[in-house]
Amino acid sequence: MAEKIVMQMRSLGDTGIQVTPIGLGVMQFSGGAGPFGAAFPVMTQEEKTSLVKTALEGGINWFDTAELYGFGQSERNLSQALQNLGIKIGTVVVATKWWPLFRTARNIQYSIKDRLNYLNPYPIDLYYVHQPFSFSSPEAEMDAMADLVAAGKIRSVGVSNFSAERMRHAHTALAKRGLKLAANQVHYSLAHRKIEADGTLQAAQELGVSIVAYTPLEYGLLTGIYHKNPALLENKPLFRRRGLQRRLEATRSLVTTMEVFAAKYNVTAGQVALNWLVSFHGDTVLAIPGATKASQVEQSAGVMKFNLSEEELDRLDHLSKGFR
Repeated sequence: MAEKIVMQMRSLGDTGIQVTPIGLGVMQFSGGAGPFGAAFPVMTQEEKTSLVKTALEGGINWFDTAELYGFGQSERNLSQALQNLGIKIGTVVVATKWWPLFRTARNIQYSIKDRLNYLNPYPIDLYYVHQPFSFSSPEAEMDAMADLVAAGKIRSVGVSNFSAERMRHAHTALAKRGLKLAANQVHYSLAHRKIEADGTLQAAQELGVSIVAYTPLEYGLLTGIYHKNPALLENKPLFRRRGLQRRLEATRSLVTTMEVFAAKYNVTAGQVALNWLVSFHGDTVLAIPGATKASQVEQSAGVMKFNLSEEELDRLDHLSKGFR
């Protein structure tokens, strides 16, 4: 019998769209294409379908992709996986992103056609502006996004990597159209707490915007595997290897404590790290860890099957304050 999920579903911002605290990021479905393709092993469609199946069986109900992930390959492969499993429209939540580089907000009305085509027959529940650097203002971007909502092409609007100030501008612009900003997807983890120091998290809480955390395990640093066996870092790309090596000692006491808590709950240090992330700030933070193996998806889903105590949450907060 499967373990009972103890964490409740949450709303994406104030939109009413219900998601699990843990989603599945599918950048790795890019098929070797695009700027991120080389960072992941090339998987067969059968393997991708298996990852989606494992996520659904573990209780995960939403998936995060983007135009940039293989220039539509990830979106197509996600849709194919869901179709292969016979998943009915409306039973899962799908998020994707518009790539703004060298574009204006006007492009949003045109590129949405590809997004809908690649994800067909599944609708876009959450559509993000992927980065804060288009040629247009956030107000213009949000106005274009609001047009898509009005046309029934997307359900809700999000932003990604937006500062507190830019997020407030986006929120205000959408409010003028009678809409709520659903989410801001940002880099956030126990070892990368910058959004707490720069006002992004506070602004999200004030505005009722969900924070969606990507890289929640810091490329594996928070799993503890590199602390136990630093030689494994040799398999990482040079730029990432050096960054992880520099942080091993700084995070050692944090990881050691997570391992103690993990033993108590019969889970892993990585699961403890994710549990803190989606618990410490109430319902504000969601996480979208990626995976290339079914066992990794199982561990992500397992995060929703236990709750750290208040004392344990506070202890991890204390040990990681230096990463703000």
